[in-house]
Amino acid sequence: MAIRSDSDVSIRLERLEDLQAINRLFTDYGHYLDERDWPKLAALFAEDGEVILEPLGRATGPSAIRSLLEGGLSSERGRTFHIISNPLVTLTGESAETNVSWAMIVRHADDRPTLAAFGRHRDRLVKVGGRWKFQRREGLTEIPTTMPTSLANHRAAERQ
Repeated sequence: MAIRSDSDVSIRLERLEDLQAINRLFTDYGHYLDERDWPKLAALFAEDGEVILEPLGRATGPSAIRSLLEGGLSSERGRTFHIISNPLVTLTGESAETNVSWAMIVRHADDRPTLAAFGRHRDRLVKVGGRWKFQRREGLTEIPTTMPTSLANHRAAERQ
């Protein structure tokens, strides 16, 4: 049995801590999205971070990302619930490439839940000041093959 040096253990521990922090990043994203906490969600992105979301569009930087979400999604909390699963993470030092599955449950007026959509996020992550952040997040809707505008729950529908 080979004896591991302290540096081997330290490297392995740091990798495990990074993987745990990356999984927390995914969980926080889904939670802040469902809570409609746009400031906290936008803070998960690097200063030059980019988001590309069907059907909302694309934005770069936390302020623009917050504006995109505030302008395109309902402010109503408790209407959607995101389940984040199956993370595939390729960790390379201070950056990572990831692929994560998501499912969105929608609560209807009669309190009935419906699986509304399923897709993936393809991400590039970067470690900034010891914290993992999204450098680029591309949201892909796979089922249905295109996200109906009604599922995006745009602000225009909210104002009616």
